[in-house]
Amino acid sequence: MSRTPTRRDTVKGMAAAALVTAAGMGRAWGSETSGQQMVDVILKNGRITTLDRKKPEAQAIAVKDGLVMATGRDEEVMRLAGSNTKIVDLGGRRVIPGLNDSHTHLIRGGLNYNMELRWEGVPSVADALRMLKEQADRTPVPQWVRVVGGWSEFQFAERRMPTLDEINAAAPATPVFILHLYGRALLNKAALDVLGITKDTPNPPGGLIEKNARGEPTGMLVAKPSALILYSTLARGPKLPVEDQVNSTRHYMREMNRLGITSVIDAGGGGQNYPEDYDVIRRLHEDGNLTLRIAYNLFAQKAGSELSDYERWLEMTEPGAGDAFLRMNGAGENIVWSAADFENFLEPRPELAPIMESELEPVVELLAANKWPFRIHATYDESISRFLSVFERVNGKIPFQTRFIIDHAETVSEGNMERIAALGGGIATQHRMAFQGEYFVDRFGAEAAKQTPPIAKMLQAGLPVGGGTDATRVASYDPWVALYWLTTGKTLGGLSLYDEDNVLDRETALRIWTQGSAWFSGEAEVKGTLEPGRYADLAVLSADYMSVPPEAIRRINAVLTMVGGRIVYGEGDFASLSPPMPPASPAWSPAALIPSPAMRAESSGTSQFARACHDACASGCGIHGHAHGIAWEAPLPVADKTAFWGALGCSCFAV
Repeated sequence: MSRTPTRRDTVKGMAAAALVTAAGMGRAWGSETSGQQMVDVILKNGRITTLDRKKPEAQAIAVKDGLVMATGRDEEVMRLAGSNTKIVDLGGRRVIPGLNDSHTHLIRGGLNYNMELRWEGVPSVADALRMLKEQADRTPVPQWVRVVGGWSEFQFAERRMPTLDEINAAAPATPVFILHLYGRALLNKAALDVLGITKDTPNPPGGLIEKNARGEPTGMLVAKPSALILYSTLARGPKLPVEDQVNSTRHYMREMNRLGITSVIDAGGGGQNYPEDYDVIRRLHEDGNLTLRIAYNLFAQKAGSELSDYERWLEMTEPGAGDAFLRMNGAGENIVWSAADFENFLEPRPELAPIMESELEPVVELLAANKWPFRIHATYDESISRFLSVFERVNGKIPFQTRFIIDHAETVSEGNMERIAALGGGIATQHRMAFQGEYFVDRFGAEAAKQTPPIAKMLQAGLPVGGGTDATRVASYDPWVALYWLTTGKTLGGLSLYDEDNVLDRETALRIWTQGSAWFSGEAEVKGTLEPGRYADLAVLSADYMSVPPEAIRRINAVLTMVGGRIVYGEGDFASLSPPMPPASPAWSPAALIPSPAMRAESSGTSQFARACHDACASGCGIHGHAHGIAWEAPLPVADKTAFWGALGCSCFAV
């Protein structure tokens, strides 16, 4: 089979070219004329966290040909300005290297983003149900209303999930699918009818259709323990037409840019077949419409044929195929289905099948022989132990010559961290515990939760560690929730999970989300810091991440985002610099009609949930408004509601 034509821009070549360019620029800095010919953009009057250990802080940054040319004091960098240099005054704002999600599902998520109602940041069940009703009223037949991950009942003031009766009352006629983590899905009566789920429908393997005393389905689908019942049911919903999928992916990337994300590593996903399900992202790339750098992994789709999948893909592509904006990254996160240990903390830890090793080993041998990086989903230490035994056997026969990645690793032991390090691997971490910490504590205990995952110990062991979200089906795509969790140790519901020894300082957490994540796509030499010769990928923030109160971290977004020296998003003072976007389509899309979760600081700086305060107090917050009545009337876990600082962690209830 002939190899698919690709544009090669290997990391080594990119790094060498960048450093040569920077060196040439450095020789010309003494000449004002030469300097005037070279600088494209200067951002000045900022507080720039470069993460360059030689020059960690700067006021200004100069950009040429998509690369950082220089950082330093305003007067130093401004000497490089020429008559055609674009000057952007940052107004004293904090600047960071662009965030890099080392484990997400952007390609699949982009195809569906415009169809999905997002509950991130929604402060109450009442608000969530109001949004559901409004979206159901405008969603045409045969489309569904989908709420697919990104929320936790512990974020709600009521501290509970919406009930099936409430969902049916809000949407009596339009099918509704609400995914809650990888544990369960809530379907209204209309969705059950469309799907043909009746009292006679049997439970699928690894899943449960909940039924009432009369034997009728209630609308609750339960993963026991496999998430297949949730995946497969969601897959039965209508898809968007291709043109709307293109539009949807563009709007999802714009949402990433609003949050300061400039790179992602796509971990594949169930139902994301290569190459056909990559057509939209390839088309956007060919048209010059990517606003993120994307490295993608290939995910085996069908149990029993994983080895043949990878044998076929070896003939079609190779790691590094593509360029700096869209490139193939390797295999996984699913290598073989028998190795899947889904992170459903509502259920006991699954025991992997005895056949797992015999299925995993030949695929890993194939990948090692062809120098393919790979990643594998591994929540529990027991699973990691068995995977590492396979990897060690293969490494004894075919020494690993490239990276491998353990994804998630919530309960990894120090012994297994040592084994990972010895094999040259790294660990990609996500903020799933911010959404599921309460469930983990309930099942395994508070003591066990203190090291879930043990990120501080990973760093002490010298392991490469990346930051990520695993969005969109479990946790939110919002990196600021992850940075909040890393630096406070708290869940969305305010539960403190960790002792101080597993809570990171803000710079360390940021470094994981930038420089750390770059290792996982083999790009640590070209991205993740703002130093000469690196990509000019950066975000100007709505608030100073390095100094705001802890609870304010998760309300940060970007007011200006730059990728490769090109401005891809701007708001507020920088709105005029933002590239235009087509309206979200179709016209009934939630993305067309509801402010996105990342629209936090635009315009007035208040959120869609802010309300007028009945007692004229001045302690409202931009996310949760002035909904004091929720705190006063709901059964919240506090003795003195007049002193309460909020289940949601803001001061708007402190009256």
